[in-house]
Amino acid sequence: MAEMPLNRVRNIGIAAHIDAGKTTVTERILFYTGKTHKLGEVHEGTATMDFLQEEQERGITIQSAATTCAWTRSDVEYQINLIDTPGHVDFTIEVERSLRVLDGAVAVFDGKEGVEAQSETVWRQADRYGVPRICYINKMDKTGADFEFSFKSIKKRLGANAIAVQIPIGQGNTLEGIIDLLGMRAYYFDADEQGAVITEKDIPESLRETAEQWRHELVDAASALDDDLTEKYLTDEHSVTVEDIRKALRKGTLALKCNPVFCGSALKNIGVQRLLDGVIDYLPNPTEVPEVQGVDPKDPEKKMSRPHDAKAPFSALVFKVVADSHGDLTYTRIYSGTLEKGSRVLNPGNGKKEIISRIYMMQAKAREPLDVAHAGSIVAIIGIKDSITGDTLCDANHPILLERMVFPEPVISMSIEPNTSDDKRKLSEALVTIRREDPSFQSHYDDETGQTIIAGMGELHLEIIKNKLTRDMKIGVQVGKPRVSYREAIQGKAEYVRGKFVKQTGGRGQFGDVTINLMPYTKEQAEADGIKFVDGVAFENKIVGGSIPKEFIPSVEAGIRQTAASGVTAGYPLINIKAELVDGSYHQVDSSQIAFEQAARLALREAVSKARSVLLEPIMKVVITTPEEYFGNVTGDISGRRGMIVDTEDRGAGIRLITCECPLSEMFGYTTTLRGMSQGRAAASMEFQEYRPMPANLMQEVIAAG
Repeated sequence: MAEMPLNRVRNIGIAAHIDAGKTTVTERILFYTGKTHKLGEVHEGTATMDFLQEEQERGITIQSAATTCAWTRSDVEYQINLIDTPGHVDFTIEVERSLRVLDGAVAVFDGKEGVEAQSETVWRQADRYGVPRICYINKMDKTGADFEFSFKSIKKRLGANAIAVQIPIGQGNTLEGIIDLLGMRAYYFDADEQGAVITEKDIPESLRETAEQWRHELVDAASALDDDLTEKYLTDEHSVTVEDIRKALRKGTLALKCNPVFCGSALKNIGVQRLLDGVIDYLPNPTEVPEVQGVDPKDPEKKMSRPHDAKAPFSALVFKVVADSHGDLTYTRIYSGTLEKGSRVLNPGNGKKEIISRIYMMQAKAREPLDVAHAGSIVAIIGIKDSITGDTLCDANHPILLERMVFPEPVISMSIEPNTSDDKRKLSEALVTIRREDPSFQSHYDDETGQTIIAGMGELHLEIIKNKLTRDMKIGVQVGKPRVSYREAIQGKAEYVRGKFVKQTGGRGQFGDVTINLMPYTKEQAEADGIKFVDGVAFENKIVGGSIPKEFIPSVEAGIRQTAASGVTAGYPLINIKAELVDGSYHQVDSSQIAFEQAARLALREAVSKARSVLLEPIMKVVITTPEEYFGNVTGDISGRRGMIVDTEDRGAGIRLITCECPLSEMFGYTTTLRGMSQGRAAASMEFQEYRPMPANLMQEVIAAG
C-alpha cells in the first residue's frame, strides 16, 4: 500500500452539516473496501471512526479520524486515504485542518434538508483551499426526502455548478436503488447481503422519461466543460460516449468548475460503492493538484514550491497532534520526497531537528507500522517533540516553510479551578496537552482572580474539554459559568498622546518618553499598506531625526502590543488599532528598554481613553429550522435576545428556515429553550460571524461585572 503509484492514490475527506450521515458513509466505505467485516453504526455507538467514548455516547464526531483503504475500479487497485470530519460548528477547526491537507472531498447532504447551515461553512472552507468536491445526497430513504429539492439547493444556496450523474429509484420508504445517468442503467443493492451484492437492470419504464431528461441535462452540462465534447455534442448528441462525459466531468471537477452529484442511503447500504467509483473517476490524485507552495525560511519574501514526487526533497505539514501513551501521534501529510523510520528532519519554523522514531498508517485508532512513507501519503509519526499543528517538516539540506494554517479565536470562556494541589499540578500539564491537540482551545492563568480560564469555540466544545479533564484524565476540577470573550476597540482617533515614565531611585533612574497617534485600523488596511498586523494590532515607527534611539523602538512596540493584549478598559484584548510612534525623548544614562516599554503602556492607555473606548461582542449567525406553527414563537424569542432576523425561507412541508444574527451572550442554553418551545421539533445551528460594538448600557454592565 505504501508504494502505490501516485496516480492511484486519493486523499479525500468526508464533510457536511451535523447529522447528514458523514460517519455512516465512512463506515460503509470501510465495509465495502474490506477494512471492516461488520457494519459500525453511529446510533449504536459502534462506528469505527467515532472511537472516543464521548463520540459514542453523543452520536456525533468530535475529532477527525484518518484511515486508509483500497478500492478496485475497472480491475485496477487504488489507495484511498480518508478523513472523516465533524459536522458540529464547535469543531470546525477539525474540518479546516483536514481540508488543508486533502486533495479532494465528498460533501454529504441530507436528502430531506438539502443544504444546511454548516454545509455552507464547509463548502466555503473548501473553496478557500481550492479543494475539488463531489456531492452525495444521502438519506434518500428518509420520510420527506426529495432529490430534486436537495439538488437545487446545492445550486441555489452554494452557487455550485452541480451536475447529477445519478438519480434515485423512488425516495423515502419507496427507495429501491439508483439510476446511473452516464450508462443509463439501474442498480439495486441486495438488503440481505448488506448492499454488497449489486444487480444491474434496465431502467424501470415508469422512470425512463425522467432519466432521459436528466441525462440530456448531464450531457449538456458536461459538454460546456470540454471544447472537444462541445463540438461532438452539437454535431450529434447521441454520439457522445460514457467515457467522453466522464473525461469532461473529471476535467471540470479538477478545475473547480463543476461538482458531480451522487445519491443513495448509506444507512440502507444503497449507492456507496458507486460513490467510491466517483471518488476514483472525478477526484484528483496528488500529482493533479498544484505544487505545494512555501517560502525560504531565511528569506520569507522568496517563494518556493515542491513537486508531488517521491524523488524530490522531503516536505510535509503537521495537521494534527494526538496525545498517546506511547508518545504524541503527529499526523502528517507528506507533499514531496520520502520519509524513513529513524531519519532526522528539520522544523524550519523553530529551527529544531526532529527524529522520526516510528511511522504508522492509521486505521481510525488502530495502526499499521511502516518503514517508509512517500509523497502523497497521510501518516502518523511518533518521536516529534517540538512541532505542533501547522508546522512544516522538511529535509534539513533543502529547507522550505509551508504556509501555516489560520485558526479562529475562541468566543467563549469559563473559569476552572483544581480541587487539590495534586489536581493543580495535573491540570497545568493536561491543559498543555489539550492545547497541542486542539489549536482552537486556549487557556491562561488570571493573576487577579487566581483562576485558570479556558476558552473555546462554543458551549459544547468547553463541555467536552471539561469531560476530558474529569473523566479521561481523572482531574478533580470545579468549573464556573461560561463567559463571553469580548474585545475592546476605539471609536475615533487620538493624536500626539504622550506617555512619560520617570523613576528616580538612589542609583541609576529610569526614563522613557514617547508620543503616539492611535486610530482604528483593519486587517484589510494593513494588507493594502504592507504593515504587519498581528492579533489586531499594527505598529508603525514614524520618527525622523532620532529623538528615540533605534534600539528602544522594539521596546515601544512590545509595550503597546502587551498592553493591547491584556486590554485597557475592561481587561479584554484591544483589537483593530494602529499605533504610530511620532516623537519622544531619551536620557543618555537613565533610558532603558523597560522604561520605554512602560512609557508606551502609559501612552496607549491615555490614547484609548481619548479615542473613546468601546466593547465589541461576538455575533453569531444562527440558522433555525422550525415547523410553521412555531414560527411566531421562535422569531419573537429571537427578538427578545437582541437578535436580528436576516432571512426566512419556506422549505415546503410546513417547515420554515430562519437565518438571524444574535449576540453570543444571549444564546447560552438556547438549544434547550428552542426544544421546549417547539415540543422538540425545531433545531438550530450557530457559528461565529463577527465582532460588533455593544450597546452602551450593556457595556457598562460588563465593565462593572469584570
